[in-house]
Amino acid sequence: MAYDVELADRLRDHLEGTPTTEKRMFGGLAFLVGGSMAVAASRTGGLLARVDPQDSEALVQVEGVERMVMRGRPMDGWLLVEADRVAEDAGLAAWVQRGVAAARAA
Repeated sequence: MAYDVELADRLRDHLEGTPTTEKRMFGGLAFLVGGSMAVAASRTGGLLARVDPQDSEALVQVEGVERMVMRGRPMDGWLLVEADRVAEDAGLAAWVQRGVAAARAA
């Protein structure tokens, strides 16, 4: 598999009750809410999370969180979260909530 299967299963658990669509993208498995990506299980065990772009600067101050870089350009609103930051359910739940909120606002 190209993505962390265990993390994908955990994401499904946290998204239970939220209508989602799964789609392979960004080298992982993305979970879309209302047609917009909320979170994705990456191939490295970490998470790609969509967030409010205005929150990006504050969130990247957290160790293990950085902006996604696309075509050499850091992207506000798209953050890579290292695996150890989502190893515990509470940490994962917080990122899932941010991702779902951002996807719904898109």
